Amino acid sequence: MNQDSADTAPGQAVYTRKMLSIYDIWVLGISNSLIWKCRTKQILNWMNQSLTANHLDIGVGTGYYLEHCTFPSSEVRLGLLDLNPNSLAAAASRSARYQPEVHQADVLAPLPQQSRPFDSVSLNYLLHCLPGDLTSKAKLFDHLGPWLNPGAIISGATILSQGVPRGFSARRLMNFYNQKKIFTNTSDSLDELQSQLASRYTDVEVKVTGCVALFRARTPSPD
Repeated sequence: MNQDSADTAPGQAVYTRKMLSIYDIWVLGISNSLIWKCRTKQILNWMNQSLTANHLDIGVGTGYYLEHCTFPSSEVRLGLLDLNPNSLAAAASRSARYQPEVHQADVLAPLPQQSRPFDSVSLNYLLHCLPGDLTSKAKLFDHLGPWLNPGAIISGATILSQGVPRGFSARRLMNFYNQKKIFTNTSDSLDELQSQLASRYTDVEVKVTGCVALFRARTPSPD
């Protein structure tokens, strides 16, 4: 395991098979609605607005969004990218009808060569699990460059600590997750997220719901 993967490991190690069996109930059901104040349906709707039929999902979780999203075509090329083999297996099973391409890799390290770039990519609840601050986490966008076609759409959701409203329960749970290194987002701010996206992409859009930032941007097209 290289150093980048070793640094990333704590944030993804929690996704054991046992944890994944309750993830949809605890995270997508209870936590999103009652603690982070951003319903899963809102994240799904945001994702649906950015999907193409040539799509890459990163930080795949249980594959819930891939099972419930609406692609614009019946002919779908779907890629899955994650460091955790349990998450990849769960997501591949739930999206089996698309015969997904499965890639196990650390997005904070340079990615393997990709001969067929994608037209859209989703990163739901990935950034707040990665180590470091948003400046270092944003390296993933640079690593993704060769995997995306010009004009590709990037969309996602992340839980922030700064620049967003956080209730008592959100602050307590976020602190606990950061102590356990499940999250590393104590310095993640709305301003920095917008800055990192704007420095790389065009058509940047960020919407805050509760303490979740929903973001969307587009890779530059050739002049």
